[in-house]
Amino acid sequence: MEKPLAYAQTGIPVYLLIDREACDVTVFSEPDGRRYANTHTVEFGNDINLPDPVNVTLQTGPLKDWVR
Repeated sequence: MEKPLAYAQTGIPVYLLIDREACDVTVFSEPDGRRYANTHTVEFGNDINLPDPVNVTLQTGPLKDWVR
């Protein structure tokens, strides 16, 4: 988990991690300068909200087609 920590430390507001092996998506948000204060994970097939400043809902169902 080095990338989320590094991204939070530099102030990147939202980090999206798509894990094809685990078949899930994690959104990291609300960086506090050390880490992300908020994380949310859903399995492929469930929608997930990417908070401000992105502010979109990602439909993860199509990601199932990328898993082999």
